[in-house]
Amino acid sequence: MAITDRRVFLCAAGACAAAASLPGGIGAAFAQGKIRPGPKDALIVVDVQKCFLPGGSLAVGKGDEIVPLINAMAKRFQNVILTQDWHTAGHISFASTHAGKKPFDTVKLPYGTQVLWPDHCIQGTEGAELAPGLAISHAQLIIRKGHNDKVDSYSAFIEADGKTKTGLDGYLKSRGVASVYVCGLATDFCVAWSALDARKLGLNAAVIEDLCRGIDAQGSLAKAWAAMKTAGVKRIDSSAIA
Repeated sequence: MAITDRRVFLCAAGACAAAASLPGGIGAAFAQGKIRPGPKDALIVVDVQKCFLPGGSLAVGKGDEIVPLINAMAKRFQNVILTQDWHTAGHISFASTHAGKKPFDTVKLPYGTQVLWPDHCIQGTEGAELAPGLAISHAQLIIRKGHNDKVDSYSAFIEADGKTKTGLDGYLKSRGVASVYVCGLATDFCVAWSALDARKLGLNAAVIEDLCRGIDAQGSLAKAWAAMKTAGVKRIDSSAIA
């Protein structure tokens, strides 16, 4: 994961042997020099929604840039999963729900420290819709998360309480998927949590860095990458995927 230029890495002495030791199919793919997605691989496209694009209520800088890149990447995968933030009005994660609080403040909740956000991705609103131009007609499943008004849900797999599953792991297991490639918005929150939970659930996981954009609130981006490295999440570029 600490490798930022795979071409240099793969050309380095002993690179193929090192790559072969990486987990499962991702490691084997690195040893070959290119990742060629197959039936045991899935692309997870996280929260590419209007609220997170420029002009949205929780805009991620340059979030719109990744839409055509994700469309192109999705064509290389037969298994594609989309996620949507799908909050209730007055959700526990909204700053507006807590008197005297403003966006990006934190509060202590029963499940831990919660970053407070501007109201966003409220069920049935325009802001919760998938991004204009996102065109992945063969996507098999949409996971809607964050609909429990008392618990936030960054991850595509497990809500922020650390125990309530979305069911995605069971779906992937039933399809024989062993490796997931995660992209979308935002790198340091929903993308990172999804990749980390994938590892906890026994899946190989990689984040396609150039197909993501981050918020970077108070150093959150560096912290997320460090946590992913420790967990064995691979940090790759779209050029690594054939």
